[in-house]
Amino acid sequence: MLVIAGVVVLLTLTAPRYFMPHETTGTAPDDGAPAVKGPSAWRDSRTLLIGVVVLGATLTEGAGNDWIAKASVDGLNASESTGALLFALFVAAMTLMRFVGGRAIDRFGRVAVLRVSMAAAAVGLALFVFAGNLVLAGVGAALWGIGAALAFPMGMSAAADDPKHAAARVSVVSTIGYVAFLAGPPLLGYLGDHTGIHMALLAIGVPILMALWLAGAAKPLVKSN
Repeated sequence: MLVIAGVVVLLTLTAPRYFMPHETTGTAPDDGAPAVKGPSAWRDSRTLLIGVVVLGATLTEGAGNDWIAKASVDGLNASESTGALLFALFVAAMTLMRFVGGRAIDRFGRVAVLRVSMAAAAVGLALFVFAGNLVLAGVGAALWGIGAALAFPMGMSAAADDPKHAAARVSVVSTIGYVAFLAGPPLLGYLGDHTGIHMALLAIGVPILMALWLAGAAKPLVKSN
């Protein structure tokens, strides 16, 4: 772990110079006036709504990554190896969707794909939880993975629509998203101690439906001339 930490620190200090844009000189105002700082991205309503969408997306992905195998064993009486296979199905579906999803976004638009993604995640979650057999649970896991694949990257893309404010807005949205990554799985574990992890997964249905409802916030900004 110490070696990994050292490598991360080294890369963090050296790698950004190769992909961050170079600052140009001679762009300061002629009158020498300081640049006016815009309003905080935390007060931008569109950014916060996108953050809620990303919150639902990260809870969807994090819950699947951390709990599908355990929920399969506890809730479906599956063997440990079968639980691992259902998790692998979830990850494979998510990976495949990330390979082909760009074409869908180009063809149908970000908002439409985001809505379909969240709807697929909701249907997949319901199938997985309420399925009476492993076949339906597998279909649910696959739909869940498909739904979880694109929402987070689309949220980041939406936050970066305005190049002038992209860095601040992406930082806000990613902060909201990663808080969900950190807090969501332990919260589900706590609920699972009281209801069983299989039924506790239904708790992420609420943020999924909120993300579906608010998906329109990710509509691309209209560029003004």
